[in-house]
Amino acid sequence: MADAVTTTVENNGPRNLTIQFTNESDGTGESAVKKVDATSATYANQGTVPGVHLKIVRIVYSVSGGAVRLLWEASANTDVTIRGAGIGTMDYTAVGGLKNPNNTGATGSILFTTVGFVSGSSYSIDLEMIKGVAP
Repeated sequence: MADAVTTTVENNGPRNLTIQFTNESDGTGESAVKKVDATSATYANQGTVPGVHLKIVRIVYSVSGGAVRLLWEASANTDVTIRGAGIGTMDYTAVGGLKNPNNTGATGSILFTTVGFVSGSSYSIDLEMIKGVAP
């Protein structure tokens, strides 16, 4: 078996991108699963894929029975945040959004890893993002 996961694109406009992710775990868990492919033409802004210019402006989360680690994809993946059991909102609009640190091999893509998930653990995470374009 495998965890039951869903990805729902709620808004894919010229500037804003909002995606909801859910997971109902059977105990299998996820390890560095690419949830947002910032190199995909699906998320193009003015014909340019966001890549490392993608910013996270808000994370709305509900996690039960473990934790979820969000990472920026790179040669050595970089933590965005780790959300443990609970419900909340992390709002980064006042600072213009969380930017990819642009480490070696950075793609701008976002990965999820579940930590300590057992059968019955779950998460629902909404990522609100801004698609940037190279200056």
